[in-house]
Amino acid sequence: MFVDILTKTYYGNTIGTYMLSFLLIIGTVVLARVVYWSIGHVIKKITRKTRNRLDDILVDMLEEPVVFAIAIIGIWFSLQLLHTSETTQTVISTAYYILIVFDVTWFLSRVMDALIKRYIVPLVQQSKSKLDDQLLPIIQKGLKIALWIMALLIALNNAGYNVGAVLASLGIGGIAFAMAAKDTIANLFGSFTIFVDKPFVVGDRVLLSGYDGFVREIGVRSTRLETLNGRIVTLPNSQVADECIENISSEPCRKITMDLGLTYDTSDEQMQQGMDILQDIIANNESTENKVVTAFTAFNDFSLNIRFIYYVRKGESVFGVQTRVNLEILRRFNEAGLEFAFPTQTIYTIPAAGS
Repeated sequence: MFVDILTKTYYGNTIGTYMLSFLLIIGTVVLARVVYWSIGHVIKKITRKTRNRLDDILVDMLEEPVVFAIAIIGIWFSLQLLHTSETTQTVISTAYYILIVFDVTWFLSRVMDALIKRYIVPLVQQSKSKLDDQLLPIIQKGLKIALWIMALLIALNNAGYNVGAVLASLGIGGIAFAMAAKDTIANLFGSFTIFVDKPFVVGDRVLLSGYDGFVREIGVRSTRLETLNGRIVTLPNSQVADECIENISSEPCRKITMDLGLTYDTSDEQMQQGMDILQDIIANNESTENKVVTAFTAFNDFSLNIRFIYYVRKGESVFGVQTRVNLEILRRFNEAGLEFAFPTQTIYTIPAAGS
């Protein structure tokens, strides 16, 4: 009786064949769960004992794709037991190859993400530039898109489509897209140039395109400066990459040049005393470099000029140091009786004839 039931035929297959196909699917599910458990509880424990971190990444990323591959293969074999039409067999085989291609691509995509997170991201976080932090996700997404496009082309080829025609249409579309987005592409390449050359980093003071300000943001499309009056200027990266950039923050120190004019009744000893005072002020200032230039440089119309050059250390407030130095000059010169000259005019009057 039971044998008679198994031999009954429906849609070209016996009930026994259907049952065998179903049992194979059940066995596939059981096998997939066993493999999943084995990877999580056995293989991962083994890889954790090794010094190499790469095997942990590969096993962890292989876990779900392997289970999915077992399910695909098991279902494919179960369907092969059934007698179906040639068209149905073609559809099943095509779907099988496409799913296998996408499963492999899924695994490679997971491995790529894990490797970038494990090895590339720490390097990017250690750099001072913020640009690489912004570029890395874009590069990562670009690689994943390229990987999936390759998978799609392979899948289409296995499905019997003319990949050459598809590529030709993509080429025409790519040209049209490139023409429409040429400015965006130029800015993207400009950001890569800034990333590679690193002419400045966020926080640097630069002279760029006629603007003097601090770099506040380096984006994929543009760079933002905050000028000295507090305004934000946005410059396309394509323009920034082609400009001459003066990085003020890269200077080891800031040179300050002053001309001090003393009155003409100042003696030579007093002129020397004034230069000695200037030397002493800088020597006792921790915010300046230990180098200073003083020289009696000119007999001006109303003053005897001393050229005074000193250097403010990097990281110090230039205006703050100048203020402290100037106040000390004023105090010390007043104590020494040295008078600063100012424009004067002497008028000689000639008595009128007969007066």
